[in-house]
Amino acid sequence: MKKNQVNRRTFLKLSATTVAGSLFIPGASASITEKMSEKENDKTIPERMLGRTGIRLSILSMGVMRADNSNVVRAAYNSGLIHFDTAHGYQNGKNEEMLGSFFKGKPRDKYVIATKVKFDYPLQDNFEKEVEEKLETSLKRLQMDYVDIFYAHAFDQPEEVRDPRIIEKLKQIKDSGKAKYIGFSTHAHKPEQIHAAVDAGIYDVILLSYNFKLQNLQETEEAIKRAGEAGIGLVAMKTMTGGTEDAEGKKKINAQACLKWVWNNKYITTIIPGFSNYDELEECLAAAHNPGITAAEEEYLAALCNKESLFCQQCGKCRTQCPEKLPIPDMMRAYMYAYGYKYSRLSKETLQELDLPDEVCASCKICKVTCPSGFNVAGKIAAITPVRDIPYELLS
Repeated sequence: MKKNQVNRRTFLKLSATTVAGSLFIPGASASITEKMSEKENDKTIPERMLGRTGIRLSILSMGVMRADNSNVVRAAYNSGLIHFDTAHGYQNGKNEEMLGSFFKGKPRDKYVIATKVKFDYPLQDNFEKEVEEKLETSLKRLQMDYVDIFYAHAFDQPEEVRDPRIIEKLKQIKDSGKAKYIGFSTHAHKPEQIHAAVDAGIYDVILLSYNFKLQNLQETEEAIKRAGEAGIGLVAMKTMTGGTEDAEGKKKINAQACLKWVWNNKYITTIIPGFSNYDELEECLAAAHNPGITAAEEEYLAALCNKESLFCQQCGKCRTQCPEKLPIPDMMRAYMYAYGYKYSRLSKETLQELDLPDEVCASCKICKVTCPSGFNVAGKIAAITPVRDIPYELLS
């Protein structure tokens, strides 16, 4: 067995040892219920400490990126969730504005807000000024003097974690009081970046993609353990591998099993699933109220380990194969947002950040990229790039 492959037997062994669609708006949206049932409210969601920050969070939090209706936030808040994660770029700023309107007037110590700003790398001469302006804009949208957690958004390489200018800027933001704690989010090269963060000694929180399908699962969990023991808070995202079992995005994955698998790792403080309606919230709450993973759920996930899905491993091996040097991992993430999450607006936002050429793949008659996970890269690129030209109001 190759080092980075996780077969059924290896998956179950790792799990046992951890604890020590459519692009267009559908015709009808899922109903949003403002109040949780008394039965749900009577239950307690377990809490964990967020590293050395001193913040206690329930193991379930809310990734707000897909939500565009404050009733979803209200339902989550009323059910006991206090941590809400957004970003400067989500919904072109409307996501932060929605959160700001909802939390206006509520006691500031009763909720925990995280936002993120993308640091384009290599850094430009005006990097510090641009970050400051974006953070100020985010605070105005949120109608807050500070955020609890400020992330550098989507680091790609350990060099970014160690960069002196980035470290200095993050320190300045924390010292200014505009953020109580600082960190970064990452989809790729996670073990290397996590180790670099521990060595740097200034990062309070890391937001990372973490799920049962990771090919470098053992290396990632070793890095997570080291970070947790060093006092870094760890927040998990992309826990449901794109939300479907299959590469076509047709069969919904067992979300509760995915969440429980992540909670099996004691170093993960909380998860931020991007639910956008009451049904999705209720499913997440059901798992949080009974977070112990069952043998049947472990078997279910183990059977999916080496099956192709919508989740890109972000290994980056495709980049060196592509003659046009396209940011294929990011394009695959955009594909997952559209066809797995059914959230094509976020897909378009992701593509726009990449500054792709007007004619993608124009120089190649046959795609030379071979994906280790078996992705049909050329087919997925052809399917996702047209999203750039669809008006936002027509996207889901």
